[in-house]
Amino acid sequence: MDSTPGAGSFAPLQAAVREAGLMRPRHGWYAAKFVTNSALLGGSWVLFACLGDSWWQLGTAVLLAFAYGQTGLLGHDVGHGQVTRSRRAMDVLGLVHGNLFLGFSYGWWMNHHTRHHSHPNHLDLDPDILRRVVAFSPRQAEDVSRLRAWVIRRQVVLFFPLLTLEALGLRIGSVLAIRRGVVRRPRTESVLLAVHAVLYAAAVLAVLGPLRAVLFVAVHQGLFGVYLGCVFAPNHKGMPVRDGADEPDWLSRQVLTSRNIRSTRLHDFCYGGLNYQIEHHLFPGLPRPALRASRPVVRAYCAERGLDYYEVSAARSYREILRHLRTVSDQVAQGAAPPARPRPSAVR
Repeated sequence: MDSTPGAGSFAPLQAAVREAGLMRPRHGWYAAKFVTNSALLGGSWVLFACLGDSWWQLGTAVLLAFAYGQTGLLGHDVGHGQVTRSRRAMDVLGLVHGNLFLGFSYGWWMNHHTRHHSHPNHLDLDPDILRRVVAFSPRQAEDVSRLRAWVIRRQVVLFFPLLTLEALGLRIGSVLAIRRGVVRRPRTESVLLAVHAVLYAAAVLAVLGPLRAVLFVAVHQGLFGVYLGCVFAPNHKGMPVRDGADEPDWLSRQVLTSRNIRSTRLHDFCYGGLNYQIEHHLFPGLPRPALRASRPVVRAYCAERGLDYYEVSAARSYREILRHLRTVSDQVAQGAAPPARPRPSAVR
């Protein structure tokens, strides 16, 4: 266990959050959220059908990218047990939102995301670090292919363009996971992925000509990936990374690797609550509507324990990510050893 200055027991904070009633289920809120999100997703496809073979469909592709992103964020809540504690209900909702609505493997994502929560920003254990083409430490640039080395040298300018491939990467990861048998219900997941693919292709080809169909898919899936990337990247990218067997205590591990975004209600909606990344990582099962209320409790406890509670604007979070990527690229180009990874000063 790491001897982080001021790090202490997680139990008092956990008790404070429970005593404040923040962990109680929010069934009404989520029922309304499912209705409104279904209306957004379904309404986007109705608009697609009504517009016909028109260049205006590129606007529908943008709307659908946002609707898919919102659906993914709701599926994220389901996977963390924020919506229901019933394993059966979680699996049904997860398979519907992940496999059927979006074309991703819910089982693969659950395995992937659970490991990320256990070891955030660990160079050897965090799959969110391991599956990226860019490098967050010079060590990740060792013994890589020529293509990846080329990307790492230019990763500052390529980071956001590469996000357009995120949806494709998630689908490839899903198919590979099912083929390797790492999901609990490979047959069910395969069928639902196939149904999604067939219905999606049939809808697009039935309404659009070949050229518009290709452009529609490119815009829809590309912007969907960009939306997901822009929501998830500020959470940990550009924050301290680590390796080795020694792990900090739970409180320090989650707080010191996470970045919050200074937020309005609009941020809460667009980021699906992940703008409160510190609170989410400390309490993954905390319902989304309780994240804002938990922030002052967590922030005060971190101050009491001497732990930096790091929070910046959304714009600054992206600048910090790019600055970190540039630093790594420069160090790789110079053949430098991995940096000491100082933590940026907290904004209080």
